Amino acid sequence: MTSTIAPELLSDAALAASLEGEFTSHVAEVNGVRLHYVDGGAGTPLLLLGGWPQTWWQWHKVMPALARRYRVIAVDLRGMGGSDQPVEGYDKRTMAADIRALVAHLGWESVSIAGHDIGAMVAYAYAANYPDATDKIALLDVPHPDEGWAGFGLLPEPDQHVDSVIEAGDRSYLWWFAFNQVQGLPELLLADGRIRLLLDWLFGRQAEDPAAIDERARQVYAHAYSTADAIRAGNGWYRTFNQDIADQRGYGRIAAPLLALGGAQSNYEYLRNLMPAKGTEVTVVEIADCGHYIPEEQPHAVVEALTAFLG
Repeated sequence: MTSTIAPELLSDAALAASLEGEFTSHVAEVNGVRLHYVDGGAGTPLLLLGGWPQTWWQWHKVMPALARRYRVIAVDLRGMGGSDQPVEGYDKRTMAADIRALVAHLGWESVSIAGHDIGAMVAYAYAANYPDATDKIALLDVPHPDEGWAGFGLLPEPDQHVDSVIEAGDRSYLWWFAFNQVQGLPELLLADGRIRLLLDWLFGRQAEDPAAIDERARQVYAHAYSTADAIRAGNGWYRTFNQDIADQRGYGRIAAPLLALGGAQSNYEYLRNLMPAKGTEVTVVEIADCGHYIPEEQPHAVVEALTAFLG
């Protein structure tokens, strides 16, 4: 039987203190919201932005190694984990403004950012809207929403897998994109601990090795998304995709050096074909033996790729 971790051990302060090195948990009031972040290391700044349905903890395997070379700031986005869960503001341009305000709050003129999933969308929007405040950006397994996303079908195509997502050469059936659009129902279905059913489904089908997201991490994420407000806030990142697509039409090519990391069993092929047109200096790297959750599935490869890219 799986033992339940005590809530106090799942707190951001306790999790930060459990990492190798000196990491501490903080909050900042920026752009009208309270953002939580975990800070450690020394050197040039590197912000880490996570995705759904996770928190800053998804970076815990790479943070100690990165902190030996960089000042690492792992951020809970608007609506995530220890950050505020407002009713509005989940379009990626507004979320990028949150991060820009946090960078200013921390006293930096420019930073490098690595983002995964929703965090990758925010990193891209940051580079597009604040080029003078961007050193380099890395997108892990997901790009910013664009015109192509408007063509995702409600029904799976005959050659799409509905249940098994991780199979090389097959396209994912992204049913949760539609599910997260529904107002009010996901909160009723998933609150009070039932989010764990969805977490286990996603990790079991989008990770090459589901055991890479261990029981502790799963309890961290289930705890973070245990309330109706937390589920509603996470869904807000999806409900703004139409606005994100509209915003993307106005973005030029990203001027900062851009690295895209794609899981070999996830989005590498997609990113290899898409990303070169999105920036002026783009590198796309395949992460072997990996699904969607790259920082947890292949942390050593992430550290190696980021340090080679960032210098």
